[in-house]
Amino acid sequence: MNIENTKAQMRKGVLEFCILSVLKDKEAYTSEILDTLKNAKLLVVEGTVYPLLTRLKNDGLLNYRWEESTSGPPRKYYGLTENGKIFLNELNGTWTELSDAVNIITSGAESKTDKVNQK
Repeated sequence: MNIENTKAQMRKGVLEFCILSVLKDKEAYTSEILDTLKNAKLLVVEGTVYPLLTRLKNDGLLNYRWEESTSGPPRKYYGLTENGKIFLNELNGTWTELSDAVNIITSGAESKTDKVNQK
């Protein structure tokens, strides 16, 4: 089994959630999104992010606008739509539930529900 492949699949699984989270408070262009992900140690490449941004836009979760740049070509700034904000809010809840469940399983601790049921 290839551990690097498994790690990459785990990262890809949360990439959509992370990109939407990057855009929750402000618009950003692709290089800013990539830098934020890389600074968080979530290693991704442009070839992965561009198709995902297009899909999120086509799904109505993102919109974009062009802005002239003083240091090169115009930049495409992405932002969340209202549907994107609602979707991100749902993902936040799901992430919390999933993260809690994985932490319980990987730490070997009993869940609160199991402890209550044992009483």
